[in-house]
Amino acid sequence: MSDQVNIALVEDDEELARWVRDFLTEEDFMVTIIDRGDVAVDVIKDMMPDLVLLDIRLPGKDGHQVCREIRQFYQNPVIILTANDEEMDEVLGLEMGADDFMAKPVRPRVLLARIKAQLRRIGNQKSITQHALNFGSLLIDSSAKSVLLDDENINLSSTEFELLWALANSAGEVMSRDQLIQQLRGLEYDGLDRTIDVRISRLRKKLKDTSKEPEKIKTVWGKGYLFVPSAW
Repeated sequence: MSDQVNIALVEDDEELARWVRDFLTEEDFMVTIIDRGDVAVDVIKDMMPDLVLLDIRLPGKDGHQVCREIRQFYQNPVIILTANDEEMDEVLGLEMGADDFMAKPVRPRVLLARIKAQLRRIGNQKSITQHALNFGSLLIDSSAKSVLLDDENINLSSTEFELLWALANSAGEVMSRDQLIQQLRGLEYDGLDRTIDVRISRLRKKLKDTSKEPEKIKTVWGKGYLFVPSAW
């Protein structure tokens, strides 16, 4: 890598933390270990790393709370690591603003692939040339990462913004889960990943599209999601 990427690893398992740090250091990343949840927020705010690897079970403050708090100021990728391979842990992590989720035991090459996919995603986002999309009462500005609805600022996480931007750029066309996951995460859809569904639900809530049959971001059963340009 020409520019060394700085990763914050929030993990209280000392042996695992050293192993991950050593592996990623060999791949030319710079890794800072944080072993407590109750100090993680301040350290991340101070160092502003390129990516955060965040364990769920931490002393002082759990990873879900850490993720929720850092999302108030931190827009770069967050990958959650947890020993619990449970759907609710994944859903809650995504609800708190995480970008990706990995169950332990961590496989080194899979971890590396996930990290690189997230870094590609934010790199691609920075290279977008069209800066604003306007649909009636909705204005989306990619350079400012801002969304206005009826002249009201809508606070979105970076991943929610990128999902909205992807849908809006294909307004009037159905986008499948596979297309969205490939575009936003650089991964193939495995048929089980609920990341997109969770974020669609959060987007609808924030954009006041919460009726039983949403009219602005529609679900096209068996096909994917449709951003309706005339509904704003």
